[in-house]
Amino acid sequence: MDEQELGFKAGDVIQVLEASHKDWWWGRSADREAWFPASFVRLRVNQEELSEGSSGSPGEEQEEDTGRARHKHPESKQQMRANVVQEIMDTERVYIKHLRDICEGYIRQCRKHTAMFSVAQLATIFGNIEDIYRFQRKFLKDLEKQYNKEEPHLSEIGSCFLQHQEGFAIYSEYCNNHPGACAELAGLMQQRRYRHFFEACRLLQQMIDIALDGFLLTPVQKICKYPLQLAELLKYTAPEHSDYDNIKAAYEAMKNVACLINERKRKLESIDKIARWQVSIVGWEGQDLLERSSELIHSGELTSVTRQGKSQQRTFFLFDHQLVFCKKDLLRRDVLYYRGRADTDAMELVDLEDGRDGARGPGLRNAFRLASRTGDEVHLFCARKPEDKARWLQAFRDERRRVQEDRALGMEISENQKKLAMLNAQKAAHGKSKGYGGCPAAPPLQSLRPIHQRHITVPSSLPQQQVFALAEPKRKPSLFWHTFNKLAPFRK
Repeated sequence: MDEQELGFKAGDVIQVLEASHKDWWWGRSADREAWFPASFVRLRVNQEELSEGSSGSPGEEQEEDTGRARHKHPESKQQMRANVVQEIMDTERVYIKHLRDICEGYIRQCRKHTAMFSVAQLATIFGNIEDIYRFQRKFLKDLEKQYNKEEPHLSEIGSCFLQHQEGFAIYSEYCNNHPGACAELAGLMQQRRYRHFFEACRLLQQMIDIALDGFLLTPVQKICKYPLQLAELLKYTAPEHSDYDNIKAAYEAMKNVACLINERKRKLESIDKIARWQVSIVGWEGQDLLERSSELIHSGELTSVTRQGKSQQRTFFLFDHQLVFCKKDLLRRDVLYYRGRADTDAMELVDLEDGRDGARGPGLRNAFRLASRTGDEVHLFCARKPEDKARWLQAFRDERRRVQEDRALGMEISENQKKLAMLNAQKAAHGKSKGYGGCPAAPPLQSLRPIHQRHITVPSSLPQQQVFALAEPKRKPSLFWHTFNKLAPFRK
């Protein structure tokens, strides 16, 4: 190397101080400033992030005044925008090649060996990746049309994301299926013939030396990366640029896509628990809970007052769209019997003052009523304490809000997913004693945030791998499910 060239190794982070030249940039690494070839590095997706253990630091946080002045030079900013656009185009082309290799190198070969793979196995391992491949080909085709090869910084690619934003929802099914795919593939890899088969597929397709599970992770990583890339592109797009408004809208749209995928994954995890809960209830009647509901909102004990004034102690479970009534077994308090339900979509919540209720007669305290909007169905409930009543009233308001938000997000669980959840729950309960394995305690009251606050954001202080995580964010576990498998003293 020349003395004016900067030495670095794979994994180093270089602070870019001058990027106006196309091929050679001036940068700092390990307290040394020098020239380095631009083609040897990749632009970080998010310049605001700090990388632990890196030899350099992001330019905008510790940049000297002279370096900041050069970095903000219009020509330098144009070059940085061109670099981000080029990065998006390059990664998109590489991604398409990975998808093609999976479809042609693996799936096509697997379908030829029916003795080794069933149709169900292939569906589990590869999910809807072929649909994603077809979608991404159309997306890349439109990107290429908007890409300015001669002057990349003038490219107007924001409209492509807006045009295809609904199509990106196809990733939800793949991401939800991915944990099952990994489990199925791990089981097959225990056998030598499958390991040899998949390696032969990779070699025949002349793919890079990455295992199949690594290739199958690519779509999950890709859908997470779009908002980060667009955030970076927006930073280097001047407000007067013709693509600025579209890039800004595309950034918000792709954040919403990531939010939708997160919400659907959380819903799927929830319906598995709901299915197991329903199977444990003694004497369940009518349609399955999952036909209309996908989430528990609140639960607890209330006194139900009949039209004749008779009081009945019941345990209630408020799900989206319906309220389920259960009765505890007198001897085994961990066993619940089904006693009915109310359609909250057709009911109106009425808060009652303490005193007499003309329809029921006796004096009531901490009471509220659910009344049908179209018929004569009425349910009167009394809580033990005023704070318990307040929690229930808030829970009913939260349930209505959650239903509206789900409709706005287009949140729907497929019939196949519902049936699979019930089937798995019934298999798990097979051979066990009938009854609920632990009466769930009421979850701590948590106010549901408005829809715009539930969207994932891109905090600049978090590493990229922690942003837009598709798994549900770690949080304090709900007491409802904590006791699900704990309170079963009589279980054999």
